[in-house]
Amino acid sequence: MAHTGILRPGFVQVRVLDMPAALTHYIDRIGLDKVTEGADGRIYLKSAFEFDHHSVVLRKAEAAGIDVVAFKVRSDADLDAFEAKIKAAGVAVDHVPAGEQPGIGRRIGFSVASGHRIELYAHADQSDPKPQVINPELWNYEPHGMAPKRFDHVLLYGPEIDAVEEFFVNVLGFLVAERVDTPDGTIGIWLTAGMKAHDIAFVKHPEPGKLHHISFQLENWNAVGHAADIIARYEMSLDIGPTRHGITQGQTIYFFDPSGNRNEVFTGGYDYYPDNPMRVWDERQIGKGIFYYERELNERFLTVVT
Repeated sequence: MAHTGILRPGFVQVRVLDMPAALTHYIDRIGLDKVTEGADGRIYLKSAFEFDHHSVVLRKAEAAGIDVVAFKVRSDADLDAFEAKIKAAGVAVDHVPAGEQPGIGRRIGFSVASGHRIELYAHADQSDPKPQVINPELWNYEPHGMAPKRFDHVLLYGPEIDAVEEFFVNVLGFLVAERVDTPDGTIGIWLTAGMKAHDIAFVKHPEPGKLHHISFQLENWNAVGHAADIIARYEMSLDIGPTRHGITQGQTIYFFDPSGNRNEVFTGGYDYYPDNPMRVWDERQIGKGIFYYERELNERFLTVVT
């Protein structure tokens, strides 16, 4: 259930340095499926458990990182309403025509104070592989790799997250499920448009436009363990885990793609309702908030971004 006109995260476009290595990582290891390749060389991927055309776009570039995260809204009318609200907030809006990405309708785009590009769209074609809808089996295409259920969320690093929070709450209609406060102010916010603990999160960082991680949901804790087996078997670059967060309460493992973009696979986490009080962590318990079992911070986790 979405609480606002924004349904959920739709897709993320990330930059990779070596496309063949990236495809091995995201298809063979994580377990996404290739939908198509664009004329410009971008590769469009999705989980076989997702209906919409794609959820991950890979673009070959000279530097790793994120180009855009896009959210799907309920209707074209909602898209127009959001454009009016964004402009009224003094933020410039540009238009991306339908078909600029295969299977995706018209989009509006804008930048937030952290230096990240956000897009909204209302229409997506469906594409194979996708779940059955008539007498559906648990899966239609046999899962492979880590068997992700969906692209779930992103964590972004950048400045001015107080302004980012105000914009996402007052303009886009998100709610703050959880935050980290220090005597010097807020350093992290976890925002939701629905019943998940978060759909997007921001952490304060001096450089704008940085990607901390993109995250994929797995079915259960055993699946997280299986992901750890894959990471070990293929000697993938591990950040930390398997472990658990205090913030969001998800069970998690972090690792890197061959270009240095951090990935997460996770399961669990609490359900969020709009009448829930905000959960707040302070500087004395940040270690336990980030890594509940270890109760201390991993310096690489805090500082390595693309």
